[in-house]
Amino acid sequence: MSVRVLFAPSPTGSLHIGNALTAVANRRFADSHGGALVLRIDDTDPSRTVGGGDTAILGDLAWLGVSFDEGPVRQSERGALYSEAAERALDVGGAQRDSDGSVRLGRDGITLLRADGTATYQLASVADDLELGITHVIRGNDHRPNLEIQQRIARAIGGVLPEVIHHGLVLGEDGKKLSKRHGHSSIAEFREEGFPPEAVRAYLDELDLPEHDVHLDLARLRRLAIDAIAAMSDEELAASAGAPVEVVPVLRGARSLVEAREYAHLVLQPSVAQLPVEARLTLDRFAELRAPAPEWLSTDEARRVLGELKAVGGDLRSLRLALTGAATGPELTAVLSVLPRGEALSRAARAGGA
Repeated sequence: MSVRVLFAPSPTGSLHIGNALTAVANRRFADSHGGALVLRIDDTDPSRTVGGGDTAILGDLAWLGVSFDEGPVRQSERGALYSEAAERALDVGGAQRDSDGSVRLGRDGITLLRADGTATYQLASVADDLELGITHVIRGNDHRPNLEIQQRIARAIGGVLPEVIHHGLVLGEDGKKLSKRHGHSSIAEFREEGFPPEAVRAYLDELDLPEHDVHLDLARLRRLAIDAIAAMSDEELAASAGAPVEVVPVLRGARSLVEAREYAHLVLQPSVAQLPVEARLTLDRFAELRAPAPEWLSTDEARRVLGELKAVGGDLRSLRLALTGAATGPELTAVLSVLPRGEALSRAARAGGA
């Protein structure tokens, strides 16, 4: 039997990091078994549906590099399937219809169809698993209470629930499930903070299928972000930072893509810094060293200029302010290597009041 797994998010907006873990785990399981991943959008509950929520999910999956082989299948479009499943349960005595028209599972009191004829999450999920030929259900531990219920529903509608594999949840530092109050609870937040997708995906792959709950390790994620940026080609890094490839040397020390964009801005569109009079000595000496040097400095040449400036008591902080308008930022050696001679001299003269 060919392996078929399912990722079934609700359209509530950007993926929670725990749901992203489930998505990655399902994709990896399918790939390792030569199987297929089906994407289903669980939108049976209108109160939990957010406008554009499914679009956000598709965007997050693409960002993480999680592809799906079939779907998206939307539960809101499969009402006939769920009604037929409920009728089968009624026909064999596995369910009963209440006076208000709703359908319940035997004497368990578990509602399968609401009074308005719409399916509940429990019935829709089981009916989909059976109809779509799902062989393995991989999901978080928070779904464990649903297992016995869904097994009974599967039997009542004439089937057997697929094999179910539960994995640990991703928790905050306080040991509670991550939420907006913790920060870093959704893929959107990681994207906004400039984590490269390769870093987040690598972290989720490292977690694999945790048997127990795990605490989100931001330190590890930040380390992976630095590694991912370092591994990017010049063209990839420039595109991610929205900068010309010529300024990539100043982006290499960035710890996030947001910081890389900030570094690019400092070099390409610096603020004008008005420095105190005493900084003029440093800037004049810099001009003396930079003027006879080549139009573009190599890393070694830039390092030599800075070394000679520092040797005569030059204030490198003042030079940084003159060239970038900021007291902190990318390596000053890299800044010198991406600024042509005329531009570097012009900025130094302007900051010195010349």
